[in-house]
Amino acid sequence: MANRKVELEPLLKDSKAIRVSIWVFTVVVFGLVLCLPTLRELLAIEHPPVFTKALPGLNASINSICFLVLITSFVMIKKKNVIAHMRLNTFAMILSVVFLLSYVLYHLTNPDTPYEGEYGFIYYPILLTHIITSAVSLPFILFAYYRAFIGDFVKHRKIVKWAYPVWLYVAITGPTVYLFLSSYYGA
Repeated sequence: MANRKVELEPLLKDSKAIRVSIWVFTVVVFGLVLCLPTLRELLAIEHPPVFTKALPGLNASINSICFLVLITSFVMIKKKNVIAHMRLNTFAMILSVVFLLSYVLYHLTNPDTPYEGEYGFIYYPILLTHIITSAVSLPFILFAYYRAFIGDFVKHRKIVKWAYPVWLYVAITGPTVYLFLSSYYGA
């Protein structure tokens, strides 16, 4: 398939309502994730549905696929294949939404899994930086996507210069955390 350089017209004009919605969504997601332990206690689920035991592995797979999609998206934009770049980024966003839903479902229904291994000096820094970068990057990933969607490529590029490597880091450290914990799930 030949590379196509495409001039895109903005699909929408810049909207304050959408920008505010991005921040509201971010706050709601942060609040939900922070409240998961309390919500889990309120639900008092003694026996989580069996299928939820597979969700950590699914989440690690989603993050791994997202990592590969993001790398491929970068390659496509370097080759000036804008359409493929856009489609891959949309797919990465969809994967992230599926991940978030799966993550919330698992943590609403299952207790936290403690790490009991001997490599805590590696595990905990990875976990901590994963949590921080995933929280901080969310609104910027959304704004980068939105800026590209409306055709504001100057602001899109400015945001992506730092948001993209952070998203890659989050996407690869998620499966790394899973690998550290995988032998403790369901124990």
